[in-house]
Amino acid sequence: MLYLVGLGLGDAKDITVKGLEIVKRSSRVYLETYTSMLTVGKDKLEEFYGREVIVADRDLVEMEAEEILKEADSTDVVLLVVGDPFGATTHSDLVLRAVNAGIPYRVVHNASIMNAVGCCGLQLYSFGEAVSIVFWTDDWRPQSFYDKIKKNHSMGLHNIKVKEQSIENLMRGNKVYEAPRFMSVSQAAQQLLEIIQKRREEGEEPELSEDTVCVGLARVGAEDQVIRTATLRQLGSCDLGPPLHSLIVTGQLQPLEVDMLRLNAAPEALTHLEA
Repeated sequence: MLYLVGLGLGDAKDITVKGLEIVKRSSRVYLETYTSMLTVGKDKLEEFYGREVIVADRDLVEMEAEEILKEADSTDVVLLVVGDPFGATTHSDLVLRAVNAGIPYRVVHNASIMNAVGCCGLQLYSFGEAVSIVFWTDDWRPQSFYDKIKKNHSMGLHNIKVKEQSIENLMRGNKVYEAPRFMSVSQAAQQLLEIIQKRREEGEEPELSEDTVCVGLARVGAEDQVIRTATLRQLGSCDLGPPLHSLIVTGQLQPLEVDMLRLNAAPEALTHLEA
């Protein structure tokens, strides 16, 4: 049996009781390490679980999945996933591979950023499509993510890389990865601010502005979780500490949402919340 077990968002203890029972009895336990991260390392998981955990990087999960699936038709194998197992399409692909190989599978769900983000006070049913903001380079600065955010915002909806390859290695097919890095709220906000300014210079009246109310979140689910309601301009210069970060661009706000956002709002943002 192949088990995909969600780990939640915080540390080793966020695994469910069901998930922990499966981990303890399985023959092999893998930890997927490239779509997200916990606030603790592999050693802390091994200490809490009382057993070895095998790191599964991008190549192992996507290109060498047969190694994970080996003997899973006759013994229990676990893939641990930060958040919920279906937070990334990679894990859907692994399920399809298992089914095609005649290997049964089960999923143990857990909290993910897609539902835990409600801790900021915004209603989950008011969120639009989740948007990934890419890292810019000196000669590659796409704006497609802004247009997705713009579309969500125009409908009144709220908006929300571990191993990266250099462009040269990607084009050559070399499996050489850059050092892990995680985008911060301030970096995401700065890129949006630059696009807003560029669009304005081109004669467009941007859907968003420097004063759009946004929410920055860091390390959701951890003891040092941070929630900051501020204008996009303010978040462009804020420091929310270590990863992982999420940025929410608010849409049409309900009275209850406004009251909740005030709990963690910067002074300038309060003015725009009351407008």
